[in-house]
Amino acid sequence: MNAKVRQQLRKRKRKLLRRISIEHGKWQSPMIRPATTKIELAEKQQAVTCGGLAAIVELIKTLGIRKELNRSASVLKLHLPYDEADHILNIALNLLAGGTCLDHIEHRRNDEAYLDALGAERIPDPTTAGDFCRRFSHVQLIMVMQAINRVRQTVWKQQEDRFFDCATIEADGTMVETAGEKKEGIGISYKGQWGYHPLVVTLAETQELLYIHNRPGNRVSEEDSAFFYDLAIDQCKKAGFRKIVLRGDTAFSSTEHLDRWDELGVKFVLGYSAHRNLCRMADSLPKTAWKRLDRSSVGAADEMKRAKRPKVKERIVVANGYKNKRLTGESYAEFEYRPTACKKSYRMVVVRKDIDVTSGQQLLFSEEKYFFYISNEASDDAPAREVIRASNKRCNQENTISQLNASGALTAPLDNLESNMAYMVFASLAWTLKTWSGMLIRVKGNEGQRRVRREARNRIVRMEFWTYLNSLMLLPAQVIRSSRRRIFRLLTYRPTVDLLMTMHDHIRQPLRC
Repeated sequence: MNAKVRQQLRKRKRKLLRRISIEHGKWQSPMIRPATTKIELAEKQQAVTCGGLAAIVELIKTLGIRKELNRSASVLKLHLPYDEADHILNIALNLLAGGTCLDHIEHRRNDEAYLDALGAERIPDPTTAGDFCRRFSHVQLIMVMQAINRVRQTVWKQQEDRFFDCATIEADGTMVETAGEKKEGIGISYKGQWGYHPLVVTLAETQELLYIHNRPGNRVSEEDSAFFYDLAIDQCKKAGFRKIVLRGDTAFSSTEHLDRWDELGVKFVLGYSAHRNLCRMADSLPKTAWKRLDRSSVGAADEMKRAKRPKVKERIVVANGYKNKRLTGESYAEFEYRPTACKKSYRMVVVRKDIDVTSGQQLLFSEEKYFFYISNEASDDAPAREVIRASNKRCNQENTISQLNASGALTAPLDNLESNMAYMVFASLAWTLKTWSGMLIRVKGNEGQRRVRREARNRIVRMEFWTYLNSLMLLPAQVIRSSRRRIFRLLTYRPTVDLLMTMHDHIRQPLRC
């Protein structure tokens, strides 16, 4: 970022803060006073509502995404005039420009300024995009995901050394409901929902989507999960992660694969079903084996805590005499256990929850409930409490899945299983590009610069999808065409413009090979 741009940003920031400040702002009611309006059409100037796409377009160019996509997804005999990368990026960029569905591509292709921003003469229409998705088989879609992961390796090479301390791979299934009655491959779940049941494999540290695998709605969560766990392990080993951990709920404790993963040096913390034999083993443990589980967060001793508001739901449940289960205490223990499909024994960490069942204010009875976690982590490296905490952190994957839903990636707009999987793969690239744009902010320089850049990187990586769009993408900008470049002249200032400028500057830097 040059000195002129820094000066402009400081000036606009001062002007904005002065306008909205209490000391200098105007205090005259009403504040919102609609004026007489007039609409005019500019003769030459072109502007887009998504000026932040300048950083994404630069990111695609810097990482060579087009080359990898065309190399892996050769489903077109002739490029008339679009190649495979044109189709895939068209779907992803539509979501980053504020679109929410396939039909919104029609708005993009009729926006001349948007076409200029991409450097395109034209882009595929929604019907052509849907036809393209129908060309793919399941194997070809895996090849596309492998191509995206080859680009991911380049992004990972730009990270700090401590980034490679640990890679936590998580898998879970999610339901994509549809009201369509003629979509091939749909099924009905145990909850009575019609639709598809894709498997989502993510990296916990960055919330990156590594693999997505579409399945009928009546399939169990763990189906084919071991295959995609193995693919993700290979990617992490290629990148040079020093430790790889698999996490999943009780459905993903694939006991027939535990010995093989352990021999590969892969650690795992997986939920385990509370079978009767395990419950009997937990009941037979001596009292001295159990320790109290305290989940309260440790904060500063002098930190003032805000008073909590009363629980309205709890009050209504008690007043109406509904049956209610209340947690009164938790304790944990561990023992060695060898699953039937395994040749080795592993640590089995068990959490016992003490629950009071009440009706109104009357205690009916007390019960105990067990939760089991199987792990091959050594007790010196990961005490039992750390195993429990690590397993509970898997819940954050639900946030990643919710963001994929919010981005429009987990939808089923097409007519069969493979074509909808193709759309999910291509649309999820929008979330991936969002994450990469933050990860390419290099944490280097002096101590102060490293702190500021690390905060900027983490802020973008952890940002929700629609917050990312509203903060960094949906900025009005004039698009100026020249022979060799496109100039995006932002027409407004927000505090997040500084972050966009920083992100764009780091994306343009040469990559570490």
